Amino acid sequence: MAADMTSAALGVSSPVGVVAGGGAMPFAVAESLAARGITPVLFPLRGACDPVQVEKFHHRWISVGQLGRAMRLFREEGCRDLIFIGTLVRPSLTEIRFDVTTLRLLGNVIRAFRGGDDHLLSGVGRILEQGGFRMVGIKDVAPDLLMPEGCVTRAWPADNAKGDIERGRAVLTALGPFDIGQAAVVIDGHVVAVEDIEGTDALLARVARLREEGRIRAATGRGVLVKAPKSGQDLRFDLPTIGARTIEGVAKAGLAGVAVIAGNTIAAEPQAMIGLADAKYLFVVGLPA
Repeated sequence: MAADMTSAALGVSSPVGVVAGGGAMPFAVAESLAARGITPVLFPLRGACDPVQVEKFHHRWISVGQLGRAMRLFREEGCRDLIFIGTLVRPSLTEIRFDVTTLRLLGNVIRAFRGGDDHLLSGVGRILEQGGFRMVGIKDVAPDLLMPEGCVTRAWPADNAKGDIERGRAVLTALGPFDIGQAAVVIDGHVVAVEDIEGTDALLARVARLREEGRIRAATGRGVLVKAPKSGQDLRFDLPTIGARTIEGVAKAGLAGVAVIAGNTIAAEPQAMIGLADAKYLFVVGLPA
């Protein structure tokens, strides 16, 4: 039986519960698990997960605030190990309909909401672990989706880009404790933009707009998008992600490339991402953690 199978290499029990938000990553994780003989069971979040894509997998719908129902479904499906993956617009507490179990744990839930996304996910994860489940991360269940170390494109960062990368890493390290964002754009040593609640796509669109307005005078093809987990972050949750859409944004922003932390960054649809970067003469590099 699937419930009796385990992955000796990963120490992950099968089936694995994939709590699925928006975007393509929940399905990429499910496919990665299945390719290694581990059964994925998707628990799509109403209002976030793609209802068409999820039909390809065995799934049980859940809702934010319905912890009691979610834990019951996890147990019914035999899922001891759980992973959170995908995008989710954080609801306000007043928008959530709590079930009895969640109301009983309301103090813990409110504490989880008091902070950034990593604090929220870690808080909910602790609640589930107290219920007998184990939270796992991409490194545990789908390491093939993580960015490797080194440059994966034909283009390589020039010396000026290497300096921008180091400045970007330093900025993100300094901002990490404040749970602000996971990305910064540095051009010729100047930090021109930092990711906020809008995310990386909006960050890059802002840089493109600043160029159009003449606020950024550096030549096109200079500057780097740097992404890194927040310092002290629980690496099971909310890892930085890059993909073809990121490359499109980098190109429109007139930058030279992207630098991320190898092993701690998700590479969505890597072949498409690398192909697009090569076509646009951009570099993508994985930095030592």
